[in-house]
Amino acid sequence: MQNPPDLRPDLANARIRETRRDGQPTIGMVSLGCPKALVDSERILTRLRAEGYGISPDYSGADAVIVNTCGFLDSAKAESLDAIGEALAENGRVIVTGCLGAEPEYITGAHPKVLAVTGPHQYEQVLDAVHAAVPPSPDPFVDLLPASGVRLTPRHYSYLKISEGCNHKCKFCIIPDMRGKLSSRPHRAVLREAEKLVEGGVRELLVISQDTSAYGTDWDRETRRALTEQPITTLARDLGQLGAWVRLHYVYPYPHVAEMIPLMAEGLVLPYLDVPFQHAHPDTLKRMARPAAAERTLDRIAEWRAICPDITLRSTFIVGYPGETEEEFQTLLDWLDEAQLDRVGCFQYENVAGARSNSLPDHVPDAVKQERWERFMQKAQAISEAKLAAKVGQVMDVIVDDIDAEGIATCRTKSDAPEIDGNLFIDEATQGLAVGDIVRVEVDEAGDYDLWGRRL
Repeated sequence: MQNPPDLRPDLANARIRETRRDGQPTIGMVSLGCPKALVDSERILTRLRAEGYGISPDYSGADAVIVNTCGFLDSAKAESLDAIGEALAENGRVIVTGCLGAEPEYITGAHPKVLAVTGPHQYEQVLDAVHAAVPPSPDPFVDLLPASGVRLTPRHYSYLKISEGCNHKCKFCIIPDMRGKLSSRPHRAVLREAEKLVEGGVRELLVISQDTSAYGTDWDRETRRALTEQPITTLARDLGQLGAWVRLHYVYPYPHVAEMIPLMAEGLVLPYLDVPFQHAHPDTLKRMARPAAAERTLDRIAEWRAICPDITLRSTFIVGYPGETEEEFQTLLDWLDEAQLDRVGCFQYENVAGARSNSLPDHVPDAVKQERWERFMQKAQAISEAKLAAKVGQVMDVIVDDIDAEGIATCRTKSDAPEIDGNLFIDEATQGLAVGDIVRVEVDEAGDYDLWGRRL
């Protein structure tokens, strides 16, 4: 999985524009993988910028290139190796970090000329490798670092990573092996970063982690005993006081998630939950080593909607998991019919080196996985189409992401996360609009995944 092209700094040259001073060393960055990896890239570049390094938007202007890799799926590993090879061919001096860096022999076996390999979130080791390859040459009178640090996303939204690692042991996932157990950032540190981002013009905070609803559950007993509610609830409440949209991603459906739904009903947090259900049949969930509680999950969805009727629910699923029978898959389709989720993504299962699911019996043939994926997406599309059609005539707030040369504004509603959900387009009366504006529109047309509206 890679970041979309306009979020990849190696492809989005307009994202970083700096004037290089004489003698200033410069570093390029290729950032692959999920938004959590993008945050790691931003932190690395911020540290380097603070040491006087310039950030190059292309290979040719860089003294060395960092490739932040993804290693979650075999296809992502292949993409990472391709990116490393391209950086070597274009620049020649390459430092590798990120999830695939947890397998250094795998990388050096394919690309023995890389300068160094470090694992995920090993910031100090990355800096050491950069120092060895390109010694710093800071000028404290010239090298000024923005208060919000170096960011690779548009100015009006930013990812906010609240924890690292995961305590789950899902058989198809190797993230805990690569990134370790859950390690939550201190509440005050997260809030301080969010405050700086909002002060710097960010209008939307996208809260991310590997398991957002588990935030703070790894703190010591004394710290947790002093709390009156779950740490994630307190954090969400405090973030909601900053005046920006707050969107929660990767929320496991623990019972305490219900504590946050009233915050959505009150308008402190966007009425949006990104919940990785993965499947619905209890036997499939058991083989995945995930909580087999599909019935209780439906009850929780009903509870959430009762508290906040406008809530948008997003999820991802895996089809073709080893041992998945036609009956189990049909249970998933029936569950989807009942759950009526607003935003849905689906992946065909594939083996990942080191994952325990590889050794499970009864792997599903590729043709069957493809056929089930198509059936799943057909049903998901029909649900999305019906839900969006029901929004025609509604008035809602949207945030402007882009305005093209013809004056068409690409926006998102509170129900849409950047890059993964749909858009709302305004194709007239966009004079005076700017990226990052939040404006009210009336929806006048709906498609399968997108909306069109007129500005009020």
